Amino acid sequence: MAKVKQKANAKNTGKITFTKTNYTIFAIGLIFLIAGYIALAQGPATSYLSVSVAPILLVFGYCVIIPLAILYRNAEENKNLKQGD
Repeated sequence: MAKVKQKANAKNTGKITFTKTNYTIFAIGLIFLIAGYIALAQGPATSYLSVSVAPILLVFGYCVIIPLAILYRNAEENKNLKQGD
C-alpha cells in the first residue's frame, strides 16, 4: 500500500497547476509584450520609443514576467507539497 501512495505522490509533484494568480501575472506579461510591440511600431526606426523603450518592455516581458508566471507558486501550495513528502 505504501508503494502505491509513493507512486501517487511522485506523479503529483511533477504536475504544474496554474492558479488565478499565475494567469494574472501572465496577463500582465502579455500587456508588457503588446506595449513593447506597439512602441516598436511607432515612428521612424531611430525614434526613442523604437530604440530604447520597446526593447526594455519586450525583454522585461519575455525574460522576467512570463517565466515568473510559469514558476510562481504560493505559500499554501509549497506547504502542501512539503507535507506530501
